[in-house]
Amino acid sequence: MGKLVEGNGQQGTAPFLQIKRVVKQFDDVYAVDDVSLDIQQGEIFALLGSSGCGKSTLLRMLAGFEVPTSGQILLAGRDIVGLAPYQRPINMMFQSYALFPHLSVWDNIAFGLRRDGLPKAEIELRVDQMLDLVQLKPYAKRKPHQLSGGQQQRVALARSLAKRPQLLLLDEPLGALDAKLRERTQLELVAIIEKVGVTCVMVTHDQEEAMTMATRIGVMSEGKILQIGQPAEIYETPNCRFVADFIGSVNLFKGTVDVDEADHVVITSPECRHYVNHGITGTSGMSVHVAVRPEKMSVQQGCPRDDERESPEQVGFNIAQGVIKDLAYLGSLTTYHVQLDGGTSIVKVTHTNAARHDATQLTWGDRVYVWWCGSDVVVLTR
Repeated sequence: MGKLVEGNGQQGTAPFLQIKRVVKQFDDVYAVDDVSLDIQQGEIFALLGSSGCGKSTLLRMLAGFEVPTSGQILLAGRDIVGLAPYQRPINMMFQSYALFPHLSVWDNIAFGLRRDGLPKAEIELRVDQMLDLVQLKPYAKRKPHQLSGGQQQRVALARSLAKRPQLLLLDEPLGALDAKLRERTQLELVAIIEKVGVTCVMVTHDQEEAMTMATRIGVMSEGKILQIGQPAEIYETPNCRFVADFIGSVNLFKGTVDVDEADHVVITSPECRHYVNHGITGTSGMSVHVAVRPEKMSVQQGCPRDDERESPEQVGFNIAQGVIKDLAYLGSLTTYHVQLDGGTSIVKVTHTNAARHDATQLTWGDRVYVWWCGSDVVVLTR
């Protein structure tokens, strides 16, 4: 993950990029609906969401390819809404890379600099610097079709950085790469961006990509940003069901608050009673959802001993019985799909395959206990 930027969220630190109540309306459809967002200098900020959520439209407004229906976009204190794309100190790297097939790697990187009329000596210096930065100097004379997908991606990045933009925009930057190459390139890309020190806003629908690369993430749905936070914060403390379900995998139980104390909550669902190790902003009797990540759950054939539980008061809570309906062996882990008694819920439980031969391995049709700790529960009121 990208390093944290000092000053994020601190009062008195003027944000480098300010998006103020931006709206983009196409006929009667709000593609971006009253979005406000502050980004600090040096951040790698990810806009994460499914197709059609408005993230690409917001990125295009930053680039100047779309004009907001209303709202302000300030870059280093200057309103850039009225500026044409070529007048903005911003460069955008597209998913397709948009490299010129008839030009060499060197000439692709130099293209924008030549358009700006820079002296020949400065162009040569900057292109050589960019080739060093992305480690492609030996490939300078090659054409794009002679490069791998990862190398083409680095050429596109070098071309975007050559003009020394104040803001770099990435549109699904690794979408064209296969899974293995994407995983390796994520870290390479972050290292290059951090070395240059450019502020970056990226758009992606890939949760893993956002969590690996970004210092902060904004989760979007239907034109609105639902939650902003660091990757761990978004994953561990989602603020609504959509974010909990969109980021990673989650088990959701619908229940009713029975006990609402400052230091704990008891919630009853058809599958079991939940003991939560913290209070919530709610009232007794209200309807809520309990969210538990699959890796926070344990599954075993025998009932867990009392000393395995988190605390004595949780004995009898946060436990359910069921039958393994399906499983998926994924090498490093196994995912069990357990049909719980007392309800229609099928929960996912992930088990790390730490030992090469596991004598206690479970299989289809086994009757099991599923249990979890109260400190691993998130209560969602919306």
